[in-house]
Amino acid sequence: MLSTESAATVRATLPVVAEALDTITARFYETMLGDRPELLDGLFNRGNQASGEQRRALAGSIAAFASLLLERPDERPDALLSRIAHKHVSLGVTEDQYVIVHKYLFGAIAHTLGEAATPDVVSAWDEVYWLMAGALIALEARLYTTQGRGGHDVWHPWRVTERREQTPDTVSLTLEPTDDTPVPVFLPGQYVSVRVRMPDGVRQARQYSLTGGEGRSRRITVKRVRAEDSAPDGEVSTLLHDTVAPGDTLMVSPPAGDVTLREGTHPVVLASAGIGCTPMVAMLHHLVEQGGDRKVLVLHADRDPHTHAHREEVRELVEALPDATLRTWYENGAPEDGRSGRGLMDLGGVEIPEGAEAYLCGPLPFMRGVRAQLLQAGVPARLVHYEVFGPDLWLATV
Repeated sequence: MLSTESAATVRATLPVVAEALDTITARFYETMLGDRPELLDGLFNRGNQASGEQRRALAGSIAAFASLLLERPDERPDALLSRIAHKHVSLGVTEDQYVIVHKYLFGAIAHTLGEAATPDVVSAWDEVYWLMAGALIALEARLYTTQGRGGHDVWHPWRVTERREQTPDTVSLTLEPTDDTPVPVFLPGQYVSVRVRMPDGVRQARQYSLTGGEGRSRRITVKRVRAEDSAPDGEVSTLLHDTVAPGDTLMVSPPAGDVTLREGTHPVVLASAGIGCTPMVAMLHHLVEQGGDRKVLVLHADRDPHTHAHREEVRELVEALPDATLRTWYENGAPEDGRSGRGLMDLGGVEIPEGAEAYLCGPLPFMRGVRAQLLQAGVPARLVHYEVFGPDLWLATV
């Protein structure tokens, strides 16, 4: 909870600070990574740095946290913090790194706001920062303990045992640990971080959904990131596609992620687009293994059948469930199977089960559109969950 004095100052300055946050976070990353380039080695995603997505996500989360402190002073915004904490734990973020962030973030605030950064203003926003950082540190400490892997040492070697092409741009990799350490249990919908060394020697980590696992094996699915315009393709996904083969070793973190399938007997709606199908695949495997007669509605949108990863696997999983329905939409042509339509996902003719809980994954415009349709169909907002691949630019608006 903010002190009374700080709350009044934050309320008065929030519009000005929020407007300047993009500039503040841009300078923050520029100065911090300029002075501490080693932080790019295995921690910060330099692709997101180049695109500006990381700074926009940071700015949005700070503004959202400050707003929630003012609107709900007696509540801690765990929903906002949980998403961030899981991502941090998958990368091995440490408590001392919050001190480094504080130094450069407040240096950027002072530089950007100039004379407006009075001692009272800086003190109030310092309180916001440490409330947010303290809550994240506590959440992350619990997650590290749950993993049972000895604190922040999250990276462990896993050997690639199988490689399977899903589409021309999508590959599934089956992994097994190289030692006898216990294999962490994962919840359907979670991801792992994979860290690889790039040709220039810098290590980079990316998150990939777990799409299956039996015994000591775990499977991830990687889509080659094709950049638009003149931007480069995704460096990690390209490396995995072009070079990784059975027998190779990857450094992998324990599972993380807070968007997981909730147990129960209530109906489930799984709506995805493109590579957003991957957490849904794990959820479907879990539902099949669990048994029961739970009603399941699977909705997927893609460019065409040839780019639809896990297409046949999803169909087989749906057919293995006693009360499941599959609907697909393709922008460029659709097979005449009675379950596929042309164009974008349109729920106008789809019956949403009463009492359903929905899970969304895909590009932000897709999820915004589908969420609006689900709300219109009567699904409560609290029962619509979403997973974003990359920095969560939607976090402050949902």
